[in-house]
Amino acid sequence: MTATQFNESLLGLQDRLRYFALSLTANEEDANDLLQETTLKALTYRKQFVSNTNFKAWVFTIMKNTFINNYRRIQKTRNTFESAEDAYRVAFKGNYTSETPEMVQAVNEMNQSIEKLEDEFKVPFTMHTSGFKYKEIAEELNLPIGTVKSRIFFTRKKLQSMLAD
Repeated sequence: MTATQFNESLLGLQDRLRYFALSLTANEEDANDLLQETTLKALTYRKQFVSNTNFKAWVFTIMKNTFINNYRRIQKTRNTFESAEDAYRVAFKGNYTSETPEMVQAVNEMNQSIEKLEDEFKVPFTMHTSGFKYKEIAEELNLPIGTVKSRIFFTRKKLQSMLAD
Protein backbone atom coordinates (compact mmCIF):
# COMPACT_ATOMS: atom_id res chain seq x y z
CA MET A 1 0.00 0.00 0.00
CA THR A 2 1.47 3.34 -1.02
CA ALA A 3 1.52 6.35 1.26
CA THR A 4 -1.20 8.01 -0.80
CA GLN A 5 -3.46 4.95 -0.62
CA PHE A 6 -2.82 4.69 3.09
CA ASN A 7 -3.75 8.34 3.68
CA GLU A 8 -6.89 8.06 1.51
CA SER A 9 -7.99 4.93 3.36
CA LEU A 10 -7.40 6.62 6.69
CA LEU A 11 -9.37 9.70 5.64
CA GLY A 12 -12.17 7.47 4.39
CA LEU A 13 -12.53 5.94 7.87
CA GLN A 14 -12.69 9.23 9.79
CA ASP A 15 -16.50 9.30 10.11
CA ARG A 16 -16.68 5.68 11.28
CA LEU A 17 -13.82 6.25 13.68
CA ARG A 18 -15.55 9.34 15.09
CA TYR A 19 -18.72 7.30 15.78
CA PHE A 20 -16.66 4.56 17.41
CA ALA A 21 -14.81 7.13 19.54
CA LEU A 22 -18.15 8.62 20.64
CA SER A 23 -19.38 5.18 21.63
CA LEU A 24 -16.26 4.69 23.77
CA THR A 25 -16.06 8.10 25.42
CA ALA A 26 -19.68 9.33 25.42
CA ASN A 27 -18.24 12.84 25.15
CA GLU A 28 -17.76 14.70 21.89
CA GLU A 29 -14.63 16.56 22.96
CA ASP A 30 -12.95 13.40 24.27
CA ALA A 31 -14.02 11.56 21.12
CA ASN A 32 -12.36 14.20 18.93
CA ASP A 33 -9.18 13.92 21.02
CA LEU A 34 -9.24 10.13 20.71
CA LEU A 35 -9.79 10.38 16.95
CA GLN A 36 -6.89 12.77 16.57
CA GLU A 37 -4.60 10.60 18.68
CA THR A 38 -5.60 7.50 16.72
CA THR A 39 -4.97 9.20 13.38
CA LEU A 40 -1.58 10.39 14.56
CA LYS A 41 -0.61 6.90 15.75
CA ALA A 42 -1.78 5.32 12.49
CA LEU A 43 0.32 7.79 10.50
CA THR A 44 3.30 7.35 12.82
CA TYR A 45 3.21 3.55 12.60
CA ARG A 46 2.22 3.35 8.92
CA LYS A 47 5.26 1.21 8.12
CA GLN A 48 4.10 -1.43 10.62
CA PHE A 49 0.87 -2.01 8.69
CA VAL A 50 1.09 -5.24 6.72
CA SER A 51 -0.29 -4.94 3.18
CA ASN A 52 -3.17 -7.18 2.17
CA THR A 53 -4.54 -7.28 5.72
CA ASN A 54 -7.64 -5.62 7.14
CA PHE A 55 -6.77 -1.91 7.33
CA LYS A 56 -10.05 -0.97 9.00
CA ALA A 57 -9.53 -3.52 11.80
CA TRP A 58 -5.96 -2.31 12.28
CA VAL A 59 -7.02 1.32 12.76
CA PHE A 60 -9.99 0.44 14.99
CA THR A 61 -7.67 -1.68 17.16
CA ILE A 62 -5.34 1.30 17.53
CA MET A 63 -8.30 3.40 18.70
CA LYS A 64 -9.55 0.79 21.14
CA ASN A 65 -6.10 0.25 22.66
CA THR A 66 -5.48 3.99 22.90
CA PHE A 67 -8.78 4.45 24.73
CA ILE A 68 -7.99 1.60 27.15
CA ASN A 69 -4.49 2.96 27.88
CA ASN A 70 -5.83 6.47 28.50
CA TYR A 71 -8.56 5.11 30.77
CA ARG A 72 -6.04 3.13 32.83
CA ARG A 73 -3.75 6.15 33.11
CA ILE A 74 -6.62 8.30 34.40
CA GLN A 75 -7.64 5.65 36.94
CA LYS A 76 -4.10 5.50 38.33
CA THR A 77 -3.99 9.26 38.86
CA ARG A 78 -7.31 9.35 40.73
CA ASN A 79 -5.97 8.12 44.04
CA THR A 80 -5.57 11.36 45.98
CA PHE A 81 -8.06 12.86 48.40
CA GLU A 82 -9.36 16.36 47.87
CA SER A 83 -10.53 16.78 51.45
CA ALA A 84 -10.99 15.06 54.77
CA GLU A 85 -14.55 14.33 53.66
CA ASP A 86 -13.22 12.35 50.68
CA ALA A 87 -10.92 10.38 52.98
CA TYR A 88 -13.87 9.57 55.21
CA ARG A 89 -15.95 8.38 52.25
CA VAL A 90 -13.18 6.16 50.90
CA ALA A 91 -12.59 4.68 54.33
CA PHE A 92 -16.18 3.51 54.55
CA LYS A 93 -16.53 2.50 50.86
CA GLY A 94 -20.24 3.07 50.55
CA ASN A 95 -22.43 4.14 47.70
CA TYR A 96 -22.67 7.88 48.18
CA THR A 97 -24.92 8.69 45.25
CA SER A 98 -27.78 8.68 47.75
CA GLU A 99 -26.34 9.91 51.01
CA THR A 100 -28.35 9.28 54.10
CA PRO A 101 -28.80 11.96 56.76
CA GLU A 102 -26.73 9.82 59.10
CA MET A 103 -23.80 9.88 56.68
CA VAL A 104 -24.02 13.62 56.25
CA GLN A 105 -24.14 14.06 60.02
CA ALA A 106 -21.14 11.78 60.50
CA VAL A 107 -19.08 13.74 57.95
CA ASN A 108 -20.07 17.03 59.55
CA GLU A 109 -19.17 15.67 63.00
CA MET A 110 -15.79 14.53 61.72
CA ASN A 111 -15.09 17.93 60.14
CA GLN A 112 -16.08 19.68 63.37
CA SER A 113 -13.76 17.41 65.33
CA ILE A 114 -10.91 18.23 62.95
CA GLU A 115 -11.56 21.95 63.41
CA LYS A 116 -11.29 21.56 67.21
CA LEU A 117 -7.72 20.25 66.95
CA GLU A 118 -4.69 22.42 67.62
CA ASP A 119 -3.06 23.82 64.48
CA GLU A 120 0.11 21.79 65.02
CA PHE A 121 -1.99 18.63 64.46
CA LYS A 122 -4.76 19.95 62.23
CA VAL A 123 -2.55 21.50 59.53
CA PRO A 124 -0.40 18.41 58.75
CA PHE A 125 -3.46 16.15 58.91
CA THR A 126 -5.56 18.24 56.51
CA MET A 127 -2.60 18.59 54.16
CA HIS A 128 -2.15 14.81 54.21
CA THR A 129 -5.83 14.14 53.52
CA SER A 130 -5.65 16.71 50.72
CA GLY A 131 -3.10 14.54 48.95
CA PHE A 132 0.23 16.00 50.06
CA LYS A 133 3.02 13.52 50.64
CA TYR A 134 4.83 13.40 54.01
CA LYS A 135 7.95 14.93 52.46
CA GLU A 136 5.96 17.81 50.92
CA ILE A 137 4.27 18.54 54.25
CA ALA A 138 7.62 18.47 56.04
CA GLU A 139 9.13 20.92 53.57
CA GLU A 140 6.09 23.23 53.63
CA LEU A 141 5.91 23.36 57.44
CA ASN A 142 9.69 23.26 57.92
CA LEU A 143 9.47 20.18 60.15
CA PRO A 144 11.35 16.87 60.21
CA ILE A 145 9.51 14.15 58.31
CA GLY A 146 9.30 11.99 61.45
CA THR A 147 7.50 14.78 63.28
CA VAL A 148 5.00 15.09 60.45
CA LYS A 149 4.32 11.35 60.47
CA SER A 150 3.86 11.24 64.22
CA ARG A 151 1.54 14.25 64.23
CA ILE A 152 -0.63 12.68 61.58
CA PHE A 153 -0.65 9.40 63.50
CA PHE A 154 -1.59 11.13 66.77
CA THR A 155 -4.25 13.16 64.98
CA ARG A 156 -5.85 9.95 63.74
CA LYS A 157 -5.79 8.55 67.27
CA LYS A 158 -7.32 11.75 68.68
CA LEU A 159 -10.05 11.69 66.03
CA GLN A 160 -10.80 8.05 66.78
CA SER A 161 -11.23 8.81 70.48
CA MET A 162 -13.26 11.98 69.79
CA LEU A 163 -15.56 10.09 67.41
CA ALA A 164 -15.67 6.84 69.39
CA ASP A 165 -19.39 7.03 70.06
